[in-house]
Amino acid sequence: MRFALVDRIVELTPGEQLRAIKAVSASEEYLADHFPTFAVLPGVFMLEAMVEAAAWLVRATQDFAPSLVLLREAKNITYKSFVRPGDVLDVTVRCRRLTRDESEFSGVGVCQQREVVKGRFSLMHGRLSDRHPMLARIDEDLIRGLRARYAALRDLTEGVGPRAARETKA
Repeated sequence: MRFALVDRIVELTPGEQLRAIKAVSASEEYLADHFPTFAVLPGVFMLEAMVEAAAWLVRATQDFAPSLVLLREAKNITYKSFVRPGDVLDVTVRCRRLTRDESEFSGVGVCQQREVVKGRFSLMHGRLSDRHPMLARIDEDLIRGLRARYAALRDLTEGVGPRAARETKA
């Protein structure tokens, strides 16, 4: 199963910071197991939301040059409270260092005006074709899909694009 936890990109300053939203719905299937009588967003998914937000910042800053952005290391991750169905996790990541192949971030997640998660982490990024030139087409397909997803995440907040045009005419 693949998770896409970021629902919306709210603010973006390329190379510096990104703020994203994750709305937790009772219909998310992992909640049935974590915990059946006290459903909460797993802590590892709070971290994953921060990692995804940072990956969008890397892609936006580097004009989608890397097809892959992966977690390398997580440090000093602390969890302070629960995020339950119906809650919205508001994640802010700040870039501490960014090069072509790697980056370092600090991140914080807030729910109902309370800090629920924070920590530091590093990412590695690159292309499949860096390992084998025959994988260049897969890189292109991945990047095309990532650009489309990014446009949808931004379209919800910027008031531009096809969705906003439809809503304005109604």
